[in-house]
Amino acid sequence: DLALSIKPDIQTLGFMYNASEANSVSNLEKVKAYCDAKGIKVVESAVTSISDVQTNAQVLVTKTDAIFVPNDNTVASAMSALASEANKAKVPVFVGADSMVMDGGFATVGIDYEELGRETARMVDKVLKGTPVEELPVKVFKENLNVYVNEHVLSTLQITLPDDIKNNDKLKMIQ
Repeated sequence: DLALSIKPDIQTLGFMYNASEANSVSNLEKVKAYCDAKGIKVVESAVTSISDVQTNAQVLVTKTDAIFVPNDNTVASAMSALASEANKAKVPVFVGADSMVMDGGFATVGIDYEELGRETARMVDKVLKGTPVEELPVKVFKENLNVYVNEHVLSTLQITLPDDIKNNDKLKMIQ
């Protein structure tokens, strides 16, 4: 949704991932279903090591309007190589984590890690005061998510953020 709100003309989305990472394969299936419902073609780019990322990026940017990278350890380790190729081609890279935005990805929606730390502290406090761990509910952060945008990439790609994102109090610009 973030990618389409910033770049509504996406017709083809690249998806770079390591096929041996189960979380990435799971995310690929979700992306395919989402894109199928939106009429967007998905171009897969599987890598086996960080040395594949730059070469695959050089090809992927010629075939796509935007790229999505899930929380994939292999691609995240070579994020700067992917970002460099994508920025040269003026193709935004939407990512699965704010750390990947810090490493050159364009944008993501994610949790506030400071709030995660506070919530963890509250849970630890309850345990230390006698609440059995198994009685604590699992906390899933699905609301009050932040939008993280790499300011340098925003400028490089010459993208103007829509007002609803630009004026969002949850927008975190990363340099």
